[in-house]
Amino acid sequence: MLVPVAFFAVFFAWPVAAIVTRGLKTDGVWRFGRIADVVGQSDIRHVLWFTTWQALASTALTLLVALPAAYVFARLDFPGKQVLRAVVTVPFVLPTVVVGTAFLALVGRGGLLDELWGVRLDTTVWAILLAHVFFNYAVVVRTVGGLWAQLDPRQEEAARMLGVSPLGAWRKVTLPALAPAVAAAALMVFLFTFTSFGVVQILGGPTFSTLEVEIYRQTSEIFDLSTAAVLTIVQFVAVGAILAVHAWTVRRRESALRLVDPSVTARRPRGAGQWALLGAVLATVAVLLVLPLAVLVRRSFDGGFGYYRALGDADGGTFLVAPIQAVANSLEYAVAATAIAVVIGGLAAAALARRDAGRLVRGFDALLMLPLGVSAVTVGFGFLIALDKPPLDLRQSWILVPLAQALVGVPFVVRTMLPVLRAVDERLREAAAVLGASPWRVWREVDLPMVRRALLVAAGFAFAVSLGEFGATVFIARPDSPTLPVAVARLLSRPGDLNYGQAMALSTILMVVCAVALLVLERLRTDRTGEF
Repeated sequence: MLVPVAFFAVFFAWPVAAIVTRGLKTDGVWRFGRIADVVGQSDIRHVLWFTTWQALASTALTLLVALPAAYVFARLDFPGKQVLRAVVTVPFVLPTVVVGTAFLALVGRGGLLDELWGVRLDTTVWAILLAHVFFNYAVVVRTVGGLWAQLDPRQEEAARMLGVSPLGAWRKVTLPALAPAVAAAALMVFLFTFTSFGVVQILGGPTFSTLEVEIYRQTSEIFDLSTAAVLTIVQFVAVGAILAVHAWTVRRRESALRLVDPSVTARRPRGAGQWALLGAVLATVAVLLVLPLAVLVRRSFDGGFGYYRALGDADGGTFLVAPIQAVANSLEYAVAATAIAVVIGGLAAAALARRDAGRLVRGFDALLMLPLGVSAVTVGFGFLIALDKPPLDLRQSWILVPLAQALVGVPFVVRTMLPVLRAVDERLREAAAVLGASPWRVWREVDLPMVRRALLVAAGFAFAVSLGEFGATVFIARPDSPTLPVAVARLLSRPGDLNYGQAMALSTILMVVCAVALLVLERLRTDRTGEF
């Protein structure tokens, strides 16, 4: 456990603490009064209000749209179900920059809506809300649908036999059992939308700003570290509260339900109602999830392969190298970040899975989730401040980017491997030890065969997440070694159709790579719940 703790202390706690200290400490004196001053500013209050209400609206809209799909995947069996499951999950693993770019191609200047009806939704809150639903649709489908598929349908059928209406049986029997999963999914969606950066940065324009976007603006454009530090503290407290509530809902779900094999709960659609619901879900997936990506691909081919060929030309302006080099850079960084995340996350999961793990070790489980919610912008900028002197002067080192990406990948590795490691019978390890096997051989002969596929799934998730990390990487990626998300954002920030088309082309390449990684994950899935 010492290695994961040291890793998070050096590359997460230290950079965050460094930027907070730089912002709130002046001439050796802490200026905590600055917190009240910043929060009291009208423009900051507006940012806080928008961050909160758009997250609430995004969460409610996502639940409204995705819950019918959760039922379809849980209770209905139909041809192409596994393919559709993969299609639904693709948006979640896509980088937020690609999501923003896809919706820009759909609702922005020269987009599909603009071409057909002269309607533009970019720089409006509706574009942001729809993009958030697109991104988080799979969170609800897989979290709620995964539990729904394991609920015994005979309980609801028994209520029906006693004269309860279908709606009443669902409300009195199924909904209470699903409540923890719905709450957990809602909290995760709220967390992701509360800390939204890439989507708001691209679609919101100068009108809308979340806390994450404002932190980026204060650090990179205004250079007001004091204000950025205060906003970091506010976001840190909010995220900590959300994760605490999420952990409580997960414990309720794990301890209060009796589950059955999900393979026996799904049936072919029966009746006009179920067929209509299946058709409505398919139509929603086509319009909400597939259409934006299809428009993105189409826009990247405007004029044939010209935008793709232009990616091989260096302009000496935004990029010191040809934009296509970002593909190789991203793959190299992602491979290194995946290796780091698997090692650190695997060690952490092994320690947390031990039966004799102390309360302090178990508490570290919740802390592992913090990189998903704490400002990635703060972490990236903190890297530049904290890791700028010996013995850890890494500002010019290529490893800085994979380290930042690995911070986001580790929680996914832990969440994937921990349930499998906890399921390994401790008696197998004890028997191997009694026969003289060393701890290393026990792990190699007992644990590894059982967790091998989970390890591959964890590596796949870490790879996809690392490939799309943007918030921290935008600060630390060098101009001669941009990643794909950074390259897309830089191209979108420049005027001209060529830059816009190149951004679409790079986004399409990034989407294809992430989709291929996801399809591999679907073939390696080890659990039947389908949860994240």
